[in-house]
Amino acid sequence: MFQQSSTARVVSPVQPRKLAKVPFVEMADGRLQGVVSSGSDIERVYVSSISAGTHGFSCSTNNNRPCGGLYGSPCKHLRSLVAEAVLQYGAERVARYLRVEAGPDDDLLSCLNGSVEATPAAAVFSRFLRHLAYLELPVTATGAAEMHWFPATGVR
Repeated sequence: MFQQSSTARVVSPVQPRKLAKVPFVEMADGRLQGVVSSGSDIERVYVSSISAGTHGFSCSTNNNRPCGGLYGSPCKHLRSLVAEAVLQYGAERVARYLRVEAGPDDDLLSCLNGSVEATPAAAVFSRFLRHLAYLELPVTATGAAEMHWFPATGVR
């Protein structure tokens, strides 16, 4: 039956997340990446990422201005990104994705051995904005055509 269905199982978050601080986190394109709200300016967001394997890290505003707290080591935005990813996916899964050896009680950022790596923010920010646009669609029983492959949740 599952093979004949156009739906897939949804993996629930390990723990509830703080969407106001980190509204978007994903493990995609060989990176842990996401959008992190600024602590000082409500209208500013940062796109932060850590590459799997190399552990190169990047943090910049959505218009590619570098983060002022990125001085050769991970900034507070990257710390928030990792913390929320652990809540969303679990520490073991995030560590496995980043290809880092970390114990269950280890701080994942302290286990990384990367350096600052320029990563364009536009693709991640664009994906985040596309996800936000779905929140503005009117409620319908038939769903949006471009989302026909999304898993059914049974919640209306």
